[in-house]
Amino acid sequence: MTQADFLRNEFPAARELAEGTPEGPARFFNREISWLSFNWRVLDEARNPRVPLLERLRFLSISATNLDEFYTVRVAGLRELVREGHAALSDDGLTPAEQLALVNADARRLMGAQQAVWNGLRREMELAEISILSRTRVTRAEEEFLHRYFIEQVFPVLSPLAIDPAHPFPFIPNLGFSLAVELARESDGRQMQALLPIPQQITRFIALPGGKRFLRLEDLLLMHLPSLFPGYRDIGHCAFRVLRDSDLEVEEEAEDLVREFETALKRRRRGSVIRLKITAGAPDRMRRLIMQELHVAPEEVVEVEGLLGMADLRELVLDSRRELQWPSFAPRVPERVQDHDGDLFAAIRQKDMLLHHPYETFDMVVRFLNQAALDPNVVAIKQTLYRTSRDSPIVDALCEAAEAGKSVTALVELKARFDEAANIRQSRRLERSGAHVVYGFMQYKTHAKISTVVRREGDQLVTYTHFGTGNYHPITARIYTDLSLFTCDAPLGRDASKVFNFLSGYVQPDGLENIAISPIDLKERLLELIAREADYSRRGRPAEIWAKMNSLIDKDVIEALYDASQAGVRINLVIRGICGLRPGIKGLSENIRVKSIVGRFLEHSRIVCFGNGHGLPSKRARVFISSADWMGRNLNRRVETLVECNNETVKAQITSQVMAANMADEAQSWLLQPDGRYLRYLPAGRDDLFNCHKFFMENPSLSGRGTKGAKDVPALTHSVD
Repeated sequence: MTQADFLRNEFPAARELAEGTPEGPARFFNREISWLSFNWRVLDEARNPRVPLLERLRFLSISATNLDEFYTVRVAGLRELVREGHAALSDDGLTPAEQLALVNADARRLMGAQQAVWNGLRREMELAEISILSRTRVTRAEEEFLHRYFIEQVFPVLSPLAIDPAHPFPFIPNLGFSLAVELARESDGRQMQALLPIPQQITRFIALPGGKRFLRLEDLLLMHLPSLFPGYRDIGHCAFRVLRDSDLEVEEEAEDLVREFETALKRRRRGSVIRLKITAGAPDRMRRLIMQELHVAPEEVVEVEGLLGMADLRELVLDSRRELQWPSFAPRVPERVQDHDGDLFAAIRQKDMLLHHPYETFDMVVRFLNQAALDPNVVAIKQTLYRTSRDSPIVDALCEAAEAGKSVTALVELKARFDEAANIRQSRRLERSGAHVVYGFMQYKTHAKISTVVRREGDQLVTYTHFGTGNYHPITARIYTDLSLFTCDAPLGRDASKVFNFLSGYVQPDGLENIAISPIDLKERLLELIAREADYSRRGRPAEIWAKMNSLIDKDVIEALYDASQAGVRINLVIRGICGLRPGIKGLSENIRVKSIVGRFLEHSRIVCFGNGHGLPSKRARVFISSADWMGRNLNRRVETLVECNNETVKAQITSQVMAANMADEAQSWLLQPDGRYLRYLPAGRDDLFNCHKFFMENPSLSGRGTKGAKDVPALTHSVD
């Protein structure tokens, strides 16, 4: 059964449509099922013939990685609620137990589909001369190579573990992959059980000479069991993989926040097992032992017919086979920066500058800070850091600036999930360089993306500010679509300084001019803007809302959008992932259209545009960029920004190019239906479908000298009508 069938037949909210305009819980889609729908769309790219073969393999790996993280965080939380007996209903009217049952059912379908996709990709890879071998297909020469590889690269790091009263069952970490074997002694037939935990540092797919044939690591271990257990023979074996609860809890009254997080990270590593994946046909005695030792219930066990650990398939996206991947793409340097010989401050002084990543290089953000670090006229730098790379050039620049005697303040968010340890390392490095490091609020994550540089120019201090929709992470900036706004506008500089004072000194900002922040007034501002657009429509004026983000799940915002739709406001939403709003329902949301774009790049920017009584696009529109998705956590429990763009060129770039192209996209778009299904816009016999990623790769810089560089975006026929 496909997920579309599942939603139609089993999901309660979908059945409500037959009874007319939905009321109460039936007005919303379930958050967890909506997330799984997104991962089904990711998986669909793995079978999309328009996508190069190894990129399809990458999508399969991504879908597996996504599902692992979903279970270690979201499903772990649901399971804990069920165990504690919580029965509070979700917005769509389901108890935690009902949600968990639906999630597990759909996830099993998804895992079955992943195996089917892998089987198809494996056959295509064979035709492309990339073979994943079984042990029986290895040649004599390859056996000799593998023996040397085993002795030199694998054997030194393995720890074969017998399981008996003197050798207790070992700890298996989150995402831990192990081989379990039943052995019989050759001399007397005495049986023994043993484990081979496989270190995550070892390559999963071993390249044989020539680079076209590969053997899985577990097959290599089975080939060399006699070397690991001399005098024993294999009488049964299986592989298994563990997922553990990875949520992180920190005491709000912690005296030393860094030390508290280090302790919490150790606790997370030992979180309870929430899912055990084991190869089908495992010996019964071994299966029972593993379940008992890991304290896993039968419903938490998934038997896998096929490949365990599909996330590891990313290893097979081979650098040597570039012809099976996307054509190479080099991000552009904005023309205006080139006009000023690379001087970013001069380019920004000319007028506000908007960059669209990854089409325009993120190196401009790094250069902004590097230039500030070296400029003798720069006196202070302030920076938020939520996620960044291990060897971060952003942190390098901040350290260099601090060591040069500039005042540097870095807000490092320790609560960035799965990046906590990396952020602790970066904070210590910054402190050693002389920077002021602060960690924000215990009860809120700081997710805002702001950087300010204060520069002495004549007898004045000028604040240059960068606002972003994405993280200060040069690696992910190559594949995430985000916006960067550079400005020396004085009101925006004052606003940014007040936000930093809020973060470092807990001083609630007063009199913000062009920014709203959560958890103070961002949600209130958003609801006011939506209500104002509805009021324009009631008065007979043009009324439109365009918005783009990763997730939309906040109940109050959804209800406000329903009210606006009923008032006649035309609403077009580009929501990549979770969406709790049900579009296209007469009497409720017939004026709302929702699409999801899944393609070469990960859509990540957050944008919202209001017609302001003049429709869209329009010079009088109100245009905002944001760090926040429309979710309860972002609007109520994080420090986020909503930044109004007042520069006419920037507004035109966002509305007439970025948003228009996203809504006009056909090739990568899925349209959300009233019953929760996503339908792809792929009409048969057409090869000219508009692809917004391709459009931005092929067109000149949006930020060069205005909006004249890029050719016109196609009319919005498929998303607006």
